[in-house]
Amino acid sequence: MLDPLSDLIALLRPSTVFSKGISGAGRWAVRYAAFGHPSFCTILDGACRLDVEGQPPLTLETGDFLLLPATPGFTMSGFEPAEPVALDPHATIGVTGEVRHGLQDGPPDVRMLGGHFLFASPDAGLLVSQLPALIHLRGAGQLAALVRMIRAEAGEERPGRDLVLARLVEVLLVEALRAVAGDEAPPGLLRGLGDPRLAGAIRRIHNEPARPWTVAMLAKEAALSRSAFFDRFARIVGVPPMEYVQGWRMSLAKDMLRRRTGKLDEIAERIGYGSASAFSTAFTRQVGLPPKRYALATAPNGSGA
Repeated sequence: MLDPLSDLIALLRPSTVFSKGISGAGRWAVRYAAFGHPSFCTILDGACRLDVEGQPPLTLETGDFLLLPATPGFTMSGFEPAEPVALDPHATIGVTGEVRHGLQDGPPDVRMLGGHFLFASPDAGLLVSQLPALIHLRGAGQLAALVRMIRAEAGEERPGRDLVLARLVEVLLVEALRAVAGDEAPPGLLRGLGDPRLAGAIRRIHNEPARPWTVAMLAKEAALSRSAFFDRFARIVGVPPMEYVQGWRMSLAKDMLRRRTGKLDEIAERIGYGSASAFSTAFTRQVGLPPKRYALATAPNGSGA
């Protein structure tokens, strides 16, 4: 594994990418219900308003990039007053053609490329909680170029399309998350990686999940006293150090169980448990299902095998 951000995105396993062009003119407004899956867009020309639940209203302008990792409900509109048209995002999954809001004829006031994708990980909700609820970047030329590439690839039925799209979305996520790492991010992994004292300790946790970590050992990695490290980690990452270690180990275990990459004793050893029984007890306590039942319940394609 390369680094904690790469680890996180690898576990999320972005896949099944959809993309479409969107434009609006005149008086228009649309109200999307909560979607739950990640969505993104880049503004090609013009501007519009965006009001996402739980976030301050935004004006999106040419060159802007937007990523909503869990896409709550939102309203998008032009600048003239209009009654929002209610839309169900689940009803439009798979629609890839151009979408026009407001006046259907004449030049648009705003043009954008938008899309969404799915996370294959059954643990996506927990992992997404480590990310900002909304990422809005100005003048994001590199991200806009990636969205154009996704749009072009999604519109073609070429060999290897799904693999290319998955990789493009992974790069899109890395670039977007890099841009908000540090003090701008909410408590979580990104904020921790932006802290020069905590970043090294977090990398060691990810690189050596089987090591018998203690708060004192991690504090030494951060060159802090035990109490100072504990307080700083809990405040910036959002959970105490050993809870983060346990959560990361269990995320790895869930991924290995889902993909059938080893027997229980092998998985236990990889994440720092001395026996399959000790691992099973800890896993059941945290997840609510024994490892074997979890593997059956989350098998790819629901095959249970």
